[in-house]
Amino acid sequence: MVNIESKLPLDIAPASDTDSLLGPIASPVMRYLASIAMIALATVVAIGVDSKIAIPNLSLVFVVPVIIAGVSLGLGPALCSAVLGALAFNFFFIEPRYSLAVDDVANIWAIGLLFVVGLIASGVAFTSGRRAAEAASLKRQATALQNYSRDVVAADDTNAIVSITSQALAAIFQVPAVVMLVTGDRVVSLKAAGDVEPQEAELNAARSSLSTGTVLRGEVYPNLASRFDFWPVKTAGGPNAVIGLAFDPDERPSSPDTLVNIVVSVLALVLDRQHARAGSPAE
Repeated sequence: MVNIESKLPLDIAPASDTDSLLGPIASPVMRYLASIAMIALATVVAIGVDSKIAIPNLSLVFVVPVIIAGVSLGLGPALCSAVLGALAFNFFFIEPRYSLAVDDVANIWAIGLLFVVGLIASGVAFTSGRRAAEAASLKRQATALQNYSRDVVAADDTNAIVSITSQALAAIFQVPAVVMLVTGDRVVSLKAAGDVEPQEAELNAARSSLSTGTVLRGEVYPNLASRFDFWPVKTAGGPNAVIGLAFDPDERPSSPDTLVNIVVSVLALVLDRQHARAGSPAE
């Protein structure tokens, strides 16, 4: 009979691909609306300036929202800003005004150049924002691993070790995580962090991962019924364990194994040490 320990709740905020001004929960529609609003604001500012002062490079006003959108809203909204900026510049500032028609060929080049500058700016801004987000994510993961190593070494019982590991995995990957101890074919202890609890089919998949010594991917044959990816943790003399991570199928990282294998190695060593301290076989 499976003895499942109490779950430790943990609020997990999914990592966003871009640091949106509207926050990580902003929907794509809200991001596009924000990009449109910024172009509208830029148009109002440009009209106000144009009515007071004749500025030859007024089109550059429309580059600003493109850059902001690229950094804060994502590539799609940035491209949207570039297109709308070129259209707004044409409609309000190119003769004949208040029409998309263009009389002077030179103005066609000006509109085209504004659009190209917008595309380049959006690409550069998005790439810079993406790299900054990746650097922040790597720093967060490194800090979580460091804290995990310190806390798990200081843990004084097996349940605490399993609990700390599940919470650390959830913090590293920002997804629900589960760590279970397995004796024979029985799950004798389970700690979960996040809002996804493993079902019986997933427990069976975890046992299979441990018995075969292979990593099983969620929703991939023969692990079709599982939302979790499972990694086996085999020890020299202590209880064996299985690590599970419930990745979103559309957002699964390309190579999570590197970080998971670090946790697997630390967990195996700590479980062996705890077993040696206990001086008796694990139940």
